[in-house]
Amino acid sequence: MAEDEDEAGYDEELDDGSGGMDVGGHGRRKRLFSKELRCMMYGFGDDQNPYTESVDILEDLVIEFVTEMTHKAMSIGRQGRVQVEDIVFLIRKDPRKFARVKDLLTMNEELKRARKAFDEANYGS
Repeated sequence: MAEDEDEAGYDEELDDGSGGMDVGGHGRRKRLFSKELRCMMYGFGDDQNPYTESVDILEDLVIEFVTEMTHKAMSIGRQGRVQVEDIVFLIRKDPRKFARVKDLLTMNEELKRARKAFDEANYGS
């Protein structure tokens, strides 16, 4: 009798594994980064066509990380908004991530300046 109660409680706690995302027609959730992750895995030395299960697990980890970071970023700084400074604040203690974000932000600024200079040269007076 106690086993029946445990099993019923367990069934209520089962999750479909969708993480709150839309589930596709076959009970699987839509894969958002499958193509990009396959290319990245190949670039880092995996087979050109990695196992679908490997890509799916990696995508689950990526989505979990992004979701967690977004929730943390929304809780600091301006409540309910994610700003670049919030992400930088969250990763400040991880030297590799911090350096990568710093490089990407610097590169983004350089690209903005280059686009502006290009537009002024072509469409300016």
